[in-house]
Parts: sequence; C-alpha cells; structure tokens
Amino acid sequence: MKRQATHAGSWYTDDAKELGSELDTWLQGCGLPKSSNARAVIAPHAGYRYSGRCAAFAFANIDPASIARVFLLGPSHHYYTCKCALSKASVYKTPLGDLPIDMGVYEELRASGKFEDMKIDVDEAEHSMEMHLPYLAKIFNGHPVKVVPILVGALSSDSEAIYGRLLAKYLDDPANFFSVSSDFCHWGLRFNYTYYDKKQGPIHKSIEALDRNGMSIIESGNPDAFKEYLLEYDNTICGRHPIAVFMHMAKNCTTNMKIKFLRYEQSSHCKSTRDSSVSYASAVVTVEE
Repeated sequence: MKRQATHAGSWYTDDAKELGSELDTWLQGCGLPKSSNARAVIAPHAGYRYSGRCAAFAFANIDPASIARVFLLGPSHHYYTCKCALSKASVYKTPLGDLPIDMGVYEELRASGKFEDMKIDVDEAEHSMEMHLPYLAKIFNGHPVKVVPILVGALSSDSEAIYGRLLAKYLDDPANFFSVSSDFCHWGLRFNYTYYDKKQGPIHKSIEALDRNGMSIIESGNPDAFKEYLLEYDNTICGRHPIAVFMHMAKNCTTNMKIKFLRYEQSSHCKSTRDSSVSYASAVVTVEE
C-alpha cells in the first residue's frame, strides 16, 4: 500500500521541477555545510510558503552518504491516541520520488507491543510528517534510504520516557537519522492562546521570548525541565510530544548528543489581540566529539 502525497498541490506545489527548484533555493540560501556528525533535526511542518525556508536550516545539515534510514516523529493533529502509531503503508509517495518504509524496523517496533497501527486515511490526513518528506526525497536523491514513520500521540510524561528508552538504541546507530516535526507557538484567539508578557515589548517580542526560553530548555537536553516549562506556560508547541520523546532518547542513548537551534521565524508579527501567528524553529542534533 502506498501513502499518497495528499498535501501536494495545496500545502506545497505538486510540480516536481518547481518543488525541486524551490527546495534548492532554500537549502543553498542557508549557507550551511552538510555535517557527517548530524544525527537528527527538529523542523517545522506548515505550508512551505510559511515555513519552508525555516525548515531548510535543519535539512541542509544532512549528509546522506552514510545514512540508511530516517525515522520520522510527528505529532497527531486529527486523530487521538495515547500511544505511538505506525503506518499500514509500505511506501510514502512524494512529487520528488517515493520513500519506502523499512518494514524490518517496523517488525521490531510492533514486536515491542507498544505501538498501534493507524488506518491509511488517518495517515493521509496528517501533515506533520508529510511536510518533511519532499526535503528528504530531495536530499537523498541518488542515495538509497528507507523511512520509519512514527505518529506520536498525546503521551503522558511516563509514556514519553518509555518510548524514548525504547528508541534510544536506534539513535546510537550512525546509519539512522531522526526527523522530528514541530511548529512552535500558535498565538491568537483562534488558537485559544494569548499569553503576553508586556515587559518584553510588542506581542511578537513576547512570543519570541517565550519560544526562545523553550528552545533553550530543549537545547539543555533535560526532558523534565521541558515538562516544567510546558506546565508553567502551556506554550502551544504542537510537536511537544515528539520533541520530548526525542529528548528522552538522547538522554538514554550512549552517544553524547548536542541540540542546537539555527533558525527562528514567525508567520506574522502580532501587535494586537486581533492578530495571530505561528512560530517556526529549526534545530540540528550532532554527535559531540
């Protein structure tokens, strides 16, 4: 079964030539070298006209030469589960080429008893992992690679730690790469979130301070501190669970990992409570020498 690129033609162009050119422009515009030490990225998942350029600052770090598979960790926007879910598809389609799922790793994950399967319509309705696929197809063009999509549900803190421990061994393997999907603050009445610290100045500066505080805590690698931050501010980081799972993975693997944010953007600059915006942040995770 193939998962169709259901958001192509709306969230990003379905014209392969146009899409490839767009991604090339953003990747080259970053001015970042590929890094053989890069093991993971955190990148946004909005429509490309909003977050495509920001995402490039994550994906530009990937050196495809020695990577055999890419694990995708994406939040669930439409389907409720308190577990992590695996696709029933065997291939993820993109306008830039198909990405096969690593069925061997899927068998290992299913054997743990910790994962459920998501129906194909749930899979195709979700955009959080799909928005990473064209970048991966572009970067791995000419390099054989498989993907391991994992939909991360509304996990408890204990579950985040359990999945982190379970997946840590895969992070230790340099043939594996992790692509963690998250947007940052969704601010405005339509998101039911209007936290504003007037000491920061305009609303958009308050949002940035809030996000950068969270980004700094993520960089610290301390999942408990991230949990406290979310409890205190309730920042609407939609990929909070995938990020937390990854932080637990990094904490439990034997390799020293360093998380560093490289880019931060907002969809618009909020000046009043009638405004709204979504924040985007891109990070790379490298092995510390």
